[in-house]
Amino acid sequence: MSELTELTRVMDSVCKDKGIEKDEIVSAVEEAVLSAAQKLFRMQDMDKELEVHFNENDGDVELFEFKTVVEETTDPEMEITEAEAIDLDPEAELGDQIGVKINPDFTRIAIQNAKQRILQSIKEAEGKVIYEEFKNRKGELISGIVRRVERRNIIVDLGKTEAFLPPEQQVQREYYKPKERMRALLVDIKETKRGPQLILSRSHKDFVRKLFESEVPEIGDQIVEIQAISRDPGGRTKIAVSSNDQDVDPVGACVGMRGARVQNIIQELRGEKIDIVPWSPDQARFACNALSPAEVNKVIIDDENKSMEVIVDDDQLSLAIGRRGQNVRLASQLTEWRIDIKTDSQVKREQQDVVSLLMSLPNVKEVTANLLYGDGYHKLEDVAFSDSETLIKSGGLKDEAEAQRLQTAARFALKDKLDQMTEPDEVSEEPIKDPE
Repeated sequence: MSELTELTRVMDSVCKDKGIEKDEIVSAVEEAVLSAAQKLFRMQDMDKELEVHFNENDGDVELFEFKTVVEETTDPEMEITEAEAIDLDPEAELGDQIGVKINPDFTRIAIQNAKQRILQSIKEAEGKVIYEEFKNRKGELISGIVRRVERRNIIVDLGKTEAFLPPEQQVQREYYKPKERMRALLVDIKETKRGPQLILSRSHKDFVRKLFESEVPEIGDQIVEIQAISRDPGGRTKIAVSSNDQDVDPVGACVGMRGARVQNIIQELRGEKIDIVPWSPDQARFACNALSPAEVNKVIIDDENKSMEVIVDDDQLSLAIGRRGQNVRLASQLTEWRIDIKTDSQVKREQQDVVSLLMSLPNVKEVTANLLYGDGYHKLEDVAFSDSETLIKSGGLKDEAEAQRLQTAARFALKDKLDQMTEPDEVSEEPIKDPE
């Protein structure tokens, strides 16, 4: 097979398989052959004006050198007689520059020398096509076939190109074999010297979001909305959903008939547990839902610090916290609030300790101490630096003078406590022995 025939076959194949426009490939080939031909002439100490054309009719690359039309040639490499020029172009005149087709054998040598550059140009054109195709598909689900593993990167064949699933985007307990089908989220596309690099993820929380969007028609119709997602890849996912139609149960829509929809997603995630909870604008209610399956008795909210204290029965503590703190951690991520969990017995013990501490202040009786505790006075600092009017209302005090006496006593008690904490250790009276 000749170089020209092979080149034409490669060009046609690339156009068909890679989706690259024929004009782009032709331009790349012409540029590469022109550069190679000029280099060959320079090796022979000749600097010629050249031009390359791809002949669409026969699929040949034609190389032309320009010569000056003269009456009688003194330099055949740079000149051509008028009679020869007219044979090529009837309108040729003396002094014109006319293109003369170079020997096909020389053209083939130029093509052979330009092959690597042609392939590189085609690869760059292919890269541009791939980048244009995928640059607007970030955040979409991508399907492909696992081809191989390179340095812990899983290479996925997408048809026209390959994508990478790097270690940090993999789920640790998932394993894939060559020729196995995979679905993942396209999280990024980078332009590199080797061409565009597509980065996939199966650990990103939006991977779960896209699976629900593809599985639950109500989400696509914007009847059901995914308000928040928190995920421990491979372990558990929590997803909060709401409905824009009061007749549609958002949790039921995501679960599906007999759990079919969510089971399909769990199967795609290879057994990862999924908690689907109703979203609520009421942060306390939302936190209770997020901590499911644990049952919550009480929620105390601190808006200023965006934190909440959740009270549960003693037998619900391990369920609320979850294995290695997973349940409360995911609930905190889902609500975007800090969540501290305590049991009823812990709260009672803490209340007893605080009430005893407050009763240690002069003229503070048990009733006053309990009133103060109920209003959030859990430390000496709370009493010592509180606003007098607030303290009067919270503790049921008589007047501002009584509140100030209470605050002064709290400050002295706090100072004594701090002094005890900063006292130096007693110095040993034993003499220091010589180590020798």
